[in-house]
Amino acid sequence: MSDADTVMERCDILANESEEPDGITRPFASEAMRRAQDHVARWMHEAGMIVKRDNMGNLRGRYAGTGTGTLLLGSHLDSVRDAGRYDGPLGVMVALAAVRRLHDASRRLPFAIEVLAFADEEGLRFGSTYLGSRAVAGTFDALELEHTDAGGATMADAIRAFGGDPDRISEDREEARELVGYCEVHIEQGPVLEARGLPVGVVSAICGQNRFRISFRGEAGHAGTVPMESRRDALVVAAMYVVAVEYEARNRPGLVATVGDLHVPGGAANVIPGRAELSLDVRHPDDAVRLEACQELIAHAHTLAEGRHVSVEVRPLTENAAVVCSPRLVSLLSDAVKEAGQEVLAIPSGAGHDAVAISALTEVGMLFVRCKGGISHSPLESVETRDVAVAIEVLGGFLELLSRPT
Repeated sequence: MSDADTVMERCDILANESEEPDGITRPFASEAMRRAQDHVARWMHEAGMIVKRDNMGNLRGRYAGTGTGTLLLGSHLDSVRDAGRYDGPLGVMVALAAVRRLHDASRRLPFAIEVLAFADEEGLRFGSTYLGSRAVAGTFDALELEHTDAGGATMADAIRAFGGDPDRISEDREEARELVGYCEVHIEQGPVLEARGLPVGVVSAICGQNRFRISFRGEAGHAGTVPMESRRDALVVAAMYVVAVEYEARNRPGLVATVGDLHVPGGAANVIPGRAELSLDVRHPDDAVRLEACQELIAHAHTLAEGRHVSVEVRPLTENAAVVCSPRLVSLLSDAVKEAGQEVLAIPSGAGHDAVAISALTEVGMLFVRCKGGISHSPLESVETRDVAVAIEVLGGFLELLSRPT
């Protein structure tokens, strides 16, 4: 069996560890996560690694080197609800495959390699993303330990039940001065590589992101008795705004903007909507462009509302700055792609990844793997074994290039 076949088989094995019988749902600090980690811990041991679980619940395998310094590799093992089997686990399995090759050849690099299987990236259980990588980066906020899940359990309780100590999470932090960097392999979650006919791509940056909740308030009324010219229909304004968001994004290169949720409280077939609420998600790899677009989109919401005699409230939810991948690591990954006989394509990531959190600790790089149709966060998520083989070869080449004296 080839290394790529092994990676695919292991992703299938992990896909069976779920909290729901008819799909993949693997939340933070769940029994499904514990079972998944048991598999991964065994594979880490087989690759010659010393394995531990930290206080946040991350699984960490360390392959010793001949000198000082540590390179971090990895991704996450948790999932969204009804997920695919490659978003997260593929990166961990490819990292393990690269380390296993070194172990089988009885080779040590000038630096240690630590493979991180993060316990939470998606935020499914407690609504807080990057729990695992923020603990490693030392940016976890202890106030989040008070968050509760749908069953009323606090995050602190969940960590204790999983075998961690919420009072010692600060001890999970890596020492930045000892790090060589961080590299993450991940499915693209987009259609660019497939459209270009390429198995892998080198991530140039991870897009910055803003999220807002926007509420339009007009006046409810009877659908049959209020004349059209007298109406203050909040839903009409919201619909106009959805179209305006799409127009702005289509006409600003690199920008993506999405209204993913639209709600009409108290809506009924015979009632003019007096209120409409929607979400707005704006992303771009250049923070200045993103912030300018946000200002224009918010101003447009007010303009539309005033023109239709309704009020508008814009509530900022989250903001994440763009993360530019390390030029050094991007260059090494690009050279490794060339050595693997592949065309190099640098592409930004519109999705967030653990690399966002780890960038607060050390320089980061990422390698994308082509996925069918660009589909992710879905049971239809699919990658090809031959593309996984390329990813393993590229990561192995990257390790070799990184280990050469400068």
